[in-house]
Amino acid sequence: MASRTRHHGPATTARDGSPRRRLPMRLLLPMLLLVALVAMLMLRGYVHSEILADHRIQPEAATGKVPEKILDGGPVIDTRSGRTTSLKVPDHRLVLTFDDGPDPTWTPEVLDVLKEHHAHAVFFVTGTMTSRYPELVKRMVDEGHEVGVHTFNHPDLSYQSKSRIDWELSQNQLALAGAAGIRSSLFRPPYSSFADAMDDKSWPVTEYIGTKGYLTVVNNTDSEDWQKPGVEEIISNATPRDGKGAIVLMHDSGGDRHQTVEALDRFLPEMQEKGYRFDNLTEALDAPSALTPVAGVDLWKGKAWVFLVRASDDITGVMAVALAVIGATVIGRFALMLLLSGAHACRVRRKDFSWGPPVTEPVSVLVPSYNEAKCIENTVRSLMASEHPIEVIVVDDGSSDGTARIVEAMGLPNVRVVRQLNAGKPAALNRGLANAGHDIVVMMDGDTVFEPATVRELVQPFGDPKVGAVAGNAKVGNRNSMIGAWQHIEYVMGFNLDRRMYDILRCMPTIPGAVGAFRRSALERVGGMSDDTLAEDTDITMAMHRDGWRVVYAENARAWTEAPETVQQLWSQRYRWSYGTMQAIWKHRRALVEKGPSGRFGRVGLPLVAMFMVVAPLLAPLIDIFLIYGVVFGPTQKTIVAWLGVLAVQAVCAAYAFRLDRERMTHLISLPLQQILYRQLMYVVLLQSWITALTGGRLRWQKLRRTGVVEAPGGPVPSQRTRSSDRRPVA
Repeated sequence: MASRTRHHGPATTARDGSPRRRLPMRLLLPMLLLVALVAMLMLRGYVHSEILADHRIQPEAATGKVPEKILDGGPVIDTRSGRTTSLKVPDHRLVLTFDDGPDPTWTPEVLDVLKEHHAHAVFFVTGTMTSRYPELVKRMVDEGHEVGVHTFNHPDLSYQSKSRIDWELSQNQLALAGAAGIRSSLFRPPYSSFADAMDDKSWPVTEYIGTKGYLTVVNNTDSEDWQKPGVEEIISNATPRDGKGAIVLMHDSGGDRHQTVEALDRFLPEMQEKGYRFDNLTEALDAPSALTPVAGVDLWKGKAWVFLVRASDDITGVMAVALAVIGATVIGRFALMLLLSGAHACRVRRKDFSWGPPVTEPVSVLVPSYNEAKCIENTVRSLMASEHPIEVIVVDDGSSDGTARIVEAMGLPNVRVVRQLNAGKPAALNRGLANAGHDIVVMMDGDTVFEPATVRELVQPFGDPKVGAVAGNAKVGNRNSMIGAWQHIEYVMGFNLDRRMYDILRCMPTIPGAVGAFRRSALERVGGMSDDTLAEDTDITMAMHRDGWRVVYAENARAWTEAPETVQQLWSQRYRWSYGTMQAIWKHRRALVEKGPSGRFGRVGLPLVAMFMVVAPLLAPLIDIFLIYGVVFGPTQKTIVAWLGVLAVQAVCAAYAFRLDRERMTHLISLPLQQILYRQLMYVVLLQSWITALTGGRLRWQKLRRTGVVEAPGGPVPSQRTRSSDRRPVA
């Protein structure tokens, strides 16, 4: 409140000379960050075959269109440049082929066995696995093995269009370039078998693949290791008859492959003793290598792709872990909040409960005001109905709308007006404190109204000499709109339920500016209200804890405040709160390492405030992003059930808070919508506060527009001035 100058976002000039507003950084940066997170999540989903994956498998079809020489030929099919030929591997030559990798667990073991027995093989890798584990593909190439293309997402190509086939091939080649700096001319169709299994659905694909410069490689010996039949059976299936050459199908990915590794370790030396050589395909065919180096732009595009895939895996992995940790912490907090708030209610509602001797001496009520002409009369008249003896000091902080004149014209007893030049709320409160005539000081905002019993209930905890400050029960008066109802839920659940918990833990972080009371001697010991932060109420509360005073919550000290009624006003208010809270946490950070009451607050209160008011809300969008992703790309049912479970926990907490505060449950109807929309607004506000803090910006206080519609339920009806609005007071 040090300065109430409203500042606007940057603007440019349109062609017609009129100012043209640009998107402010507070909106642009969060939007860009969200877009980046969504892009990373979508990329990960694509690479993990959760997006655009096609798991359909074509049933067997007729073979009338497939040339007989292909059906009766070898496992290497060449349809390049219009050719229709096939090749067989020479006798006593074995070409081991491994599909669907690389796998981080089994591929290294397969490579180790091959290296031990000086054997080469061909690995038909998918683009998804190559993108995720590029170092394994590089090891394959470095150790002399050949690498072939097995599509990117492993779909049955007979279902796919030519454009999708091109995409599958090019993306796989992009991954190979990024992983090992090579391009391959070997291709194996997913779900392929022997050459005689070629049919009228797969043959056109094979022909088209040839026009792209690929040799199609199927197999003529299937180890059937994917069925896990046992080591002996795998060896038997992989062994060709009568010294014939063969292309042997095995797998290094897709599940537990320990049988494959064990069989391979026996198969290689046994077959080598029989005179077999284990070569790459091109070695076995005495042909040029199928691998060609990639350089220039294509190489850097591949490296960029692999980098982005790694980044998407790392970022989404961190997001998932952070979400799990925060989720568990929030659920734990909910449980602790329910337990401790219930304990607080039971304690203070006992018939024999007492803070100490009843507090009956008069108190001073300070009302700092700046341009509160629409509200100040309701505020002061509500104080005149107080059941506790009070003096009222209205500190006019340089108002330009006649706030001070309105109070003076009311001519009420025990009400004084103190004028000062605009200096901010902390200065106004200190000015009021200097003019206060009593040892207990109540502070309230100029847009707030008290119930008759509020002051009496607020000051009773001072019967305990250890209590230095008391937080009252602030409530939203204008809750008849959607945004007002959302804030009502937030006040009851997020603020007042929290305050009960913090009271039990003895680490109350904030005395609300709308309704709070202080022992004057305690205020003077900590130096009064400070303007070091924009959250002077949080700052002074933390200072009280560090000075050894107890700060407690008085649930029956109800005050009705006018909450912001537009998104812009709410933004301004919460921006100031969030930034001010960060400032206060930073200001009192030394409490973390101090001893005594200060250290206790630093090691209990500060982490709780930082976690649940500064860090956790930043992850709010992740919940909805993962929710939408799970609903669209699956598992849909589990995602919806999980989200409904979280919502149910929040609903239970909200209902319990409403019950403790004796509020009607009807406003909880808007809770699901609040969790989706309101949370996002708070996220953007908090992110903007982080940006301001990290860039060293100076946030200025912004005055909220008031309507003066709030009255205390059951309180006196003040004389109303004529207003341009016909809105009714909210009871």
